[in-house]
Amino acid sequence: MRILVAEDDATLAAGVACSLRQSGYAVDWVKTGVEAEAALDANQFDLLILDIGLPKKSGLEVLKHLRGRDSHLPVLLLTGFAGVRDRVRGLDGGADDYLAKPFDLDELKARVRALTRRGMAGAATVMRCGSLAYDQVGRAASLNGHSLELSARELSVLEIFLQRPGRAISKEQLVSHLCGWGEEVSANAIEVYVHRLRKKLEPGGVRIETLRGLGYRLEKQ
Repeated sequence: MRILVAEDDATLAAGVACSLRQSGYAVDWVKTGVEAEAALDANQFDLLILDIGLPKKSGLEVLKHLRGRDSHLPVLLLTGFAGVRDRVRGLDGGADDYLAKPFDLDELKARVRALTRRGMAGAATVMRCGSLAYDQVGRAASLNGHSLELSARELSVLEIFLQRPGRAISKEQLVSHLCGWGEEVSANAIEVYVHRLRKKLEPGGVRIETLRGLGYRLEKQ
């Protein structure tokens, strides 16, 4: 899952990004409304965390731009504690939820999970491949009904494979889904994640095949 954080407070943004990355999300950060609009127009995200008080262009203007191009991207607003009027305008303008500053990072992550569930309304939240099951919202995997101990990165790799069963996935595609701007993950690191995941899945009969020159493929069952 890829999240864009639009926040001009560098300390706050760094804390939010670090917390979300530890939970396995890929996070990109912009500081102004102009940068936020450019990022949204050029990239595909799963969630936008949007500060209302952005410089150059306010968060409300960014939200209006986003909804004006008929985007249904979930938006979590960050507002000042006293900004009731702004919160109302934001929710009326198409935001899905808000958090008043200062906030607890655990609450932020809970709201991210809630918005993920809302965005999946009507769609299956549990992905399956043979004996493997993965809960996208709870970010938990099981094999033959038994919980799988996976790292945050391994869970993210597994989610990408399950979204494309039977299809080739290149190392470059894995990197683009796993990492935000400025993060570096080498091809060797990708091989390590896939190798570890493969070893944990094979006892349940779920195979990740290496395709020479193409990448990897989760066998469709």
